[in-house]
Amino acid sequence: MQQTSDLPGAEPHDNPATPLKARTFLSMGTVISLTLATDVAAAQAAGQAAEDELAASAAVVERIFRDLDETFSLYRPDSEASRLARGELTLRHASTSMRQRYAEAHDWRLLTEGAFNSERPDGVLDLSGIVKGHAIREAGLSLSALGRLNWCLNAGGDVVASGSPVPGSSTRTGTSNGSPWLAGIVDPTDRGHLLSAYPLAADGHHLALATSGSAERGEHIWRQQRRPPEFVQVSVAAPDIVTADVLATAVVSGGSAMLDRAVEGWDVAILAVRADGSLVATPAFHRTARAG
Repeated sequence: MQQTSDLPGAEPHDNPATPLKARTFLSMGTVISLTLATDVAAAQAAGQAAEDELAASAAVVERIFRDLDETFSLYRPDSEASRLARGELTLRHASTSMRQRYAEAHDWRLLTEGAFNSERPDGVLDLSGIVKGHAIREAGLSLSALGRLNWCLNAGGDVVASGSPVPGSSTRTGTSNGSPWLAGIVDPTDRGHLLSAYPLAADGHHLALATSGSAERGEHIWRQQRRPPEFVQVSVAAPDIVTADVLATAVVSGGSAMLDRAVEGWDVAILAVRADGSLVATPAFHRTARAG
């Protein structure tokens, strides 16, 4: 799982007006973590404690993940996805949500020339490759609708952030928007070591970072080539979490050719780890990331 922290030098814990508070829960087979940067003074003036604000936000996020998991999980025999897999239901008669996610996944398959694919080798439709990103996207929209400005959501290593862990703190650019959230990229050969850290939100335009690979979950990505994988882990930063998540999976599947297509076709920064442990970083990643 990716780790999130505040930008070094921001010293949020020395500023009692902006504490970080977090809640975690399990969903979609992984750990979901929501962190809020809460302005205590503003919360007290509104008559709402910081803990209540966090609890309300976490409840909304958890409900979104739970509802989507109940629909799309192939590990739940009673889910709509399982009924489709068993042939008890056709896509034409599936729910609007199912058909929308299928259409989105199909569009990504075309855009990545098949490197991202929602059909398993046995022909079963498996939309898990896009559903988690969609859940994070919906959760982010709901947090914004609740008026939450400064938060970070980590779903099994896929991270999206808004605002700053220290609202109003200074940044390297001298702006007053606050320091960015910092998403750490774990070394697939040593889970206790970070390869790099990538700033999200605040004064940057990349709000999301997703990592795909075999280091944590084993071989679970359907590759375009049968030969050994070129990359064992790929991290993609992008303006939105679905783009980051899909392209990270696509580059693992498609190798260098897909990495080149991703850089040419989307506003992304990429760090990829080859099977021999060597790193490939795109120019945008070099410009923005911090060494681990």
